[in-house]
Amino acid sequence: MYYNKVEICGVNTAKLKTLTDSEKHELLVRSKSGDESARKKLIDGNLRLVLSIIQRFTNRRENLDDLFQVGCIGLIKAIDNFNTELCVKFSTYAVPMIIGEVRRYLRDNNTIRVSRSVRDLAYRALQTREQLQRNDCNEPTIAQIAAALGEEPEDVAAAIEAIVEPMSLYDPVYSDGGDSIYVMDQLSDTNNTDESWLEDIALKEALKTLNERERAIINMRFYKGKTQIEIASEIGISQAQVSRLEKGALERIRKQM
Repeated sequence: MYYNKVEICGVNTAKLKTLTDSEKHELLVRSKSGDESARKKLIDGNLRLVLSIIQRFTNRRENLDDLFQVGCIGLIKAIDNFNTELCVKFSTYAVPMIIGEVRRYLRDNNTIRVSRSVRDLAYRALQTREQLQRNDCNEPTIAQIAAALGEEPEDVAAAIEAIVEPMSLYDPVYSDGGDSIYVMDQLSDTNNTDESWLEDIALKEALKTLNERERAIINMRFYKGKTQIEIASEIGISQAQVSRLEKGALERIRKQM
């Protein structure tokens, strides 16, 4: 297993360096002026950040060495494109860049084939979203992305959804520090049992503790089968906000039940 692996791509992860914020700023300024040694020190000093990010994707059974290399590409892009004049921490800018690079790699290696035209539209939409995020410092809506591309919002939403990697039956959906619950554990038939009847009552009571927006999101997401992107477009907030609200609502439901 890779989870306890110490050496990745020839790098001893137990001895990775860390940099202070002041050191990062100094090296970034020097790197922007063409100092290659400063650029290399920045890369070496942020490898621990790359490692922490790619560990989020280990349940996908991807080769950790490959993910680490892809994450490093995202880190290098972040270093080369970071604006030192903005009052933003480097890690705040680098994390989504690294995650984006890893997700692109996973999409390109997806076993489910998507037509070239749909895939191209999805990639253009994701690039446009990143550009709008940098310009406005806010998560753009599907409508805004579609307007920037000159495409229909429905086509953009469908294209982005098409390249999302499918969930594995072995993906964990909940863990409280003990044994994890996996997707396959939720697929058993529990219709017409005393347990399901009691769970229905408990669920209805738990839903009452949510506010109106949270209930609407849970209803659209799990009862109407809508995606987070579709919900975001319908209620006029970003997909990231939908994700946060959904996560918080599910956590409160679990605690109530």
